[in-house]
Parts: sequence; C-alpha cells; structure tokens
Amino acid sequence: MPLVFDTKPDSGYDDHPSERYHFPNRYLAIAASGIGDWIVYRKPRRGAGDPGYFAAARLVAIDADPAAPNSSYARLEHYLPFDAIVPQAAPSGRPFEAALRAVPAQSRGAAIQGKSIRPLSLEDFAAIALAGLHATFDPRNAIRLELDRAHCDPETFDLVNAPVEAQERQIKQILLNRKIRDAAFRGAVCIAYDSTCAVTGLRIINGGGKSEVQAAHIWPVAEGGPDIVQNGIALSGTIHWLFDRKLISVSDDYRLLVSHNKVPRDLQQLFQNQLNRIRLPAKQADWPHPAYLRRHRESAMIG
Repeated sequence: MPLVFDTKPDSGYDDHPSERYHFPNRYLAIAASGIGDWIVYRKPRRGAGDPGYFAAARLVAIDADPAAPNSSYARLEHYLPFDAIVPQAAPSGRPFEAALRAVPAQSRGAAIQGKSIRPLSLEDFAAIALAGLHATFDPRNAIRLELDRAHCDPETFDLVNAPVEAQERQIKQILLNRKIRDAAFRGAVCIAYDSTCAVTGLRIINGGGKSEVQAAHIWPVAEGGPDIVQNGIALSGTIHWLFDRKLISVSDDYRLLVSHNKVPRDLQQLFQNQLNRIRLPAKQADWPHPAYLRRHRESAMIG
C-alpha cells in the first residue's frame, strides 16, 4: 500500500529524505503496512517552504531508533525528487488524496491533522507521481532530456509516450526506469546550473533546446548515490569523463582538484584556474553536498 509521509525542514525529526524518515511509533503499524511499496513526500502548509508533494521513494524497511525507544526510522531507496512541487489539488481543484476529496474544502486541513503518515491508493499515488514528472514527460522537453526516439530504448520510449491511463498502471516501472530517472536528474541539474559547465563556464544550447552540458553524479548511482541535485554537478563532456574517472575532484570549499600527473597534458589547460571555485548554482540549497564530495575525493587519484 502506498503511503504519504509529511515532513518539513524544521520538523525536529532526524529525517534525511533520500535515505530515511524519522517518526513516532504511534505510526508504526501503518508505516509497516507500506514496506515494499512506494511513498510520496508532502510538505504541509505549516513551516518554511512551499507546501505540496515533492518526491517519491520506495519503503524497504522499518528500523527501531536506538536513541529513542518511542521512535523508528523508515528506510528508503530509489528516491526521486519531482520536477516541481505538486500542489495538494490538481488544477481542476480536485484534491489528489481520497481522504481530502471526502470532506468539504474547509475541513481538509482537519481531515489529515495528526496523520503525518497515511494510506494512499495506488491510483492517487500514480496521479501525484505523474504530476510531479510533468516536465520530464513533456514532449517539448524530449530532445533536451534525451527521451526522444533517437536516444531512447523502445521500452522507455513507449512508457514516456503511453496514454496517461497506461502510465498510471505502469507507475512503478516508470519510477524505476533508469533512463527516465536520468532524464529527471539531468533536467534538475541543468536548471540549477543554468546549463553551464561548473568547471569551464561553457554554455552551449543546441537544437531542441538541448544543452551540451551533462549531469554528473558525484556519488555514483551504481554505488548507492541518490538522484538529487546535491549529488550532481553540471559538466561538459570531457570534464565529465575526467570526473567519473576520478582524475579531478572538488574540495569542501568547492575548489577544483586535479591529478596533474594523470590528466593528459593537452587537457591541463582547462584547469589553469583550478584554485578558483567552481561555478555553483544560484540557490545554495542546490550546491553539491560535502558528504558526496568527500566520497568522490576518497576514491579519486589526486596526486
């Protein structure tokens, strides 16, 4: 059974949305009922930040909190942030959650008060997730996100271009599809960095609005890294190649580190200003997370 997890940045709980959700044990039974299924995160109206649904993830286990016997952790994987925050109701005004549709508009806040974890039908979950991936699935973005026929395997192309009813039935396949996840990640990173390489400063936009900059994972997905902007960095093709091979890395204060004895000499001119900071997103919340940079440096061949 899919679930809704309400969370906010200033909640006081030990949440790390891409990995874990911290909750009091009064929700333990309902949380356990969702193990093996998907959850959608929702930011309530109270507290800082815009309200709405902002990500989906798969709930894989519930662990006791060793420091607080009355609390537990929901362990999560396959976290996927939405392209944009999804409001509580569709543009038609119809709430996404059945619990909210069942009461008058003026009573909707009370209907979910004290229900930070609550059940969600598969149909409602699918509707929220597809609304959250609206920009990724928009045909106008297909070339830019490499979801066009020329760059897609047939299975992914069919998922992206299926009727909404079929997409709702296949929502779990969609959320696990690597090509679709890469497209959503690429879109978020390119927006954060204004399609500009963080190292060279190059910004080239080709046909169909496609940026030549690539979205590099700092902590590779194959090793457990999440598909979030803070685990990404916008790099041109050659720089991405060097970064993935750990021939360059980034310090905690966002300065470029170069393995001069391993980088080909004809490429070293790209790093003449390596003591300068790399170019960072305008929003500090999108900057690379130090923990992910540390993981990259620990395996980098910087000498």
